[in-house]
Amino acid sequence: MLKEHSSFILDMQKTIDIGITAFSFIAAYFIKRNLLPGKFSSLSIEPNYYIILLLIIIAWYISFKWMGMYMSYRQQPFWPFFITILKSCLLGIILVNIAMYFLHIQNISRLLMGIFLVLNISLLTLSKFIIFKTLEKVRTEGLNTRNVLVVGSKERAKDFIESIEKYKSTGYRVMGCFDVEEERLGLTVVNGHKIIGLVQNLEAYLRDNIVDELIFAMPLKLLEKGDRSLAFAESLGINVRIIPDWELHYLMYRPGIAAIRFEAFLGIHTMALQSTPHNEGAMLIKHVFDFIGALVLTIVLLPVFIGIGLAIKIFSKGPVFYQQERLGMNGRRFMVYKFRTMVADADERLKELAEMNEADGPAFKIRNDPRIIPWVGSFLRKTSLDELPQLFNVLKSEMSLVGPRPPIPKEVDEYSVWHRRRLSMKPGMTCLWQIAPRRNDLSFEEWMKLDLEYIDNWSIFNDFKILVLTAKAVLTGAGR
Repeated sequence: MLKEHSSFILDMQKTIDIGITAFSFIAAYFIKRNLLPGKFSSLSIEPNYYIILLLIIIAWYISFKWMGMYMSYRQQPFWPFFITILKSCLLGIILVNIAMYFLHIQNISRLLMGIFLVLNISLLTLSKFIIFKTLEKVRTEGLNTRNVLVVGSKERAKDFIESIEKYKSTGYRVMGCFDVEEERLGLTVVNGHKIIGLVQNLEAYLRDNIVDELIFAMPLKLLEKGDRSLAFAESLGINVRIIPDWELHYLMYRPGIAAIRFEAFLGIHTMALQSTPHNEGAMLIKHVFDFIGALVLTIVLLPVFIGIGLAIKIFSKGPVFYQQERLGMNGRRFMVYKFRTMVADADERLKELAEMNEADGPAFKIRNDPRIIPWVGSFLRKTSLDELPQLFNVLKSEMSLVGPRPPIPKEVDEYSVWHRRRLSMKPGMTCLWQIAPRRNDLSFEEWMKLDLEYIDNWSIFNDFKILVLTAKAVLTGAGR
């Protein structure tokens, strides 16, 4: 799966925080030396404040790591972030004092260090608060939400649902509850949330609905095949949380993909099986990169859009753009945009060509498709320029620049369970399959494995690499 803490993203966050810390010290030095009145504004030549700044950078880097500075912005209110910042800065100043003691550094200005601490805590808090509120506003407006399904319907489930209702700005949406007792079907658990299914039908529900997180809020010993449900959810890329009753020995299950950890979730202690990214800082950076990249490319390529549109109109009657329903992250439906490369009634003629399908699995592909618009359609497909309008999907946050290609619903209906894990992240305009040698001759299974390989080894560097190689494939006409 997507690595929860991509080393690149963590390093970027740490670099920003260390940058804020260094800036705070430099600003404090400037204030102490130039802005304070009278005798408060002077500074002696000794000690060497460059050395002090270096010690601060090292100490703060260590304290950020030890104090757990990089938490999920979704799973708790802002107060824990502020407390963590305070603890990190206080630990940092202790470490600096210990280092100065052993290095025999004396006569450092206490007022300077006091100004530095106030600035550092204030700026770190402000930066985290801006990110926190930005994400909160996005979720409040119905974006970046996560669908939660609860297994259980009694006190443990009620407490969990009430916690989610209390923090609606976190973007979690309760779909309903599942229970083991058939006679409880349809009963209201709390706040209008009802029991919508039985545990024995859980797998079918997970397969057919958009579920981001599965919460086990009942004693595990009551679940006859709890390990099977966990394995099934994991294979689909659904995150799992267990509100422990500390009887975990009833559940003899070892995850093959997900990582296990214990964490507080909206004030409730849970055991999490995480197979999708929980580091919202990482995802925020990826989303920002997608939006800015798509916006820039759309503006730069506007003449290309116009030229392609005119060519399609000249060689074929019908609209310039083609829309088709696809499935995005965890099965969310959306309309994908492409330049039309086939005749206007191509979908109606698909049944006539079904027997000519050269692709194995649920995908459909044939050489020399008679529905393709002469000259223009072939050129657009060969260069993959027909995909350019998907930049609009990226701007709408339905797709990323890089990610598994979005499948049509009919294909997903024929997926095996392990195939569906490719839906556990946002689809993209390009991915490993797009740049693979002989990509058009790859089997369906090889295609799926490439998508899962991308997900399992995701990094910003790999995204850049794929984008560069995609540009090369476009220029050399490696498509079909």
